[in-house]
Amino acid sequence: MGVQVPRSDISGFYRLRPEERLKLVKEFAGLDDSEVEVLRQAGALSLEQADRMIENVIGVTALPLGIATNFLINGKDYLIPMVTEEPSVVAAASNAAKMARAKGGFQTESTLPVMIGQIQLVDVADPLVAKERIIGETGRILAKANEQDPVLVKLGGGALGLDVRILSSSRGPMVIVHLLVDVRDAMGANVVNTMCEAVAPMIEEITGGRVFLRIVSNLAVHRLARARAVFSQEVLGGEEVVEGILKAYDFAVADPFRCATHNKGIMNGVIAVALATLNDTRALEAGAHAYAAMEGRYRPLSHWYRTPEGDLAGSIELPVAAGVIGGATAVHPVAKICRKILGMPSARQLGEIMAAVGLANNLAAMRALATEGIQAGHLKLHAKNIAVTAGAEGELIDVVARRMIEEKKVSYDRALAILKELQNGQP
Repeated sequence: MGVQVPRSDISGFYRLRPEERLKLVKEFAGLDDSEVEVLRQAGALSLEQADRMIENVIGVTALPLGIATNFLINGKDYLIPMVTEEPSVVAAASNAAKMARAKGGFQTESTLPVMIGQIQLVDVADPLVAKERIIGETGRILAKANEQDPVLVKLGGGALGLDVRILSSSRGPMVIVHLLVDVRDAMGANVVNTMCEAVAPMIEEITGGRVFLRIVSNLAVHRLARARAVFSQEVLGGEEVVEGILKAYDFAVADPFRCATHNKGIMNGVIAVALATLNDTRALEAGAHAYAAMEGRYRPLSHWYRTPEGDLAGSIELPVAAGVIGGATAVHPVAKICRKILGMPSARQLGEIMAAVGLANNLAAMRALATEGIQAGHLKLHAKNIAVTAGAEGELIDVVARRMIEEKKVSYDRALAILKELQNGQP
């Protein structure tokens, strides 16, 4: 008999107690007892570790770490660690992934992990001449950049090209040099910034101008992750549900007010995985929303259409500057375990996973909107939070939450009233 490959479609995972879930994740990811103990302790990050990560540390804060099940990506099963404070995000991703499995799950791909370093050149007598001179010295500039990180070059990365743009501004013309750097498994900001600093004097010497800013761009248009999936109309709930989802998508295409929330739903998934692996969420958000507006109009990051068979097909493309080495992702003990749960992916694989989770959350949100409405599922999970806020403790939390859901009145005032009735002995 061959070795049994663990699967992510775990029936009833959400019904299990946290310890039972942790046991299943331990078996799936091959975690050892010490790693399980780190996950079990809510305060996994010590003050000493936190103090090495940022300035002026006085403590740490915690967010829930959940596991999205059912993900099949490029034929491989994944359990997806997700960190979020928002109810329904993990459940939505799991449900959408389960629906995707019927048609083979998610297919993903990505481009090389190329980041852009921007070098701003000002006070140039003739911008066109400066541009030509910079292009003519491309080899020398790239060689200088690559001197800064020979290890990266040895690993197959490093500076590999230049783009030169001329911008008009209220302060006169600017020549903007884009240094293109393959950063391999790093997020890449530090190495790109270092290379930009190193080549700046050379660019001044070549052009006679003055370099001002030298900084990485978070609009990583050369570092794209893509995912696609097909959802059968039977699994989704029928032809009317498919049509409703397409109407919701067309609304987002036509209206930036709706589109902002459409893309926010995508980023619910992307950022939850980024937080679990301790990647730069601000860079990912900024890059994704800027990419959505690159054609001069803010548009959805995903694309949805009906197949000839009547099923629903979706795809997504977005810049994902995520790393698996260096920075906080290599320091935080929980982030390291989360990467192990994911199977120790490369940076490109991690970006593809994020894209697949983003597409899953997008599908789940639109399906909810097209059927029972977004609040029905959201408030079911939010009811316990409201019960706790109202003062419920222990078993009363579940009782108060269940009563509110049955009455379809999930509110702080109603939670207080139910809690008072229960405390006074009323059924």
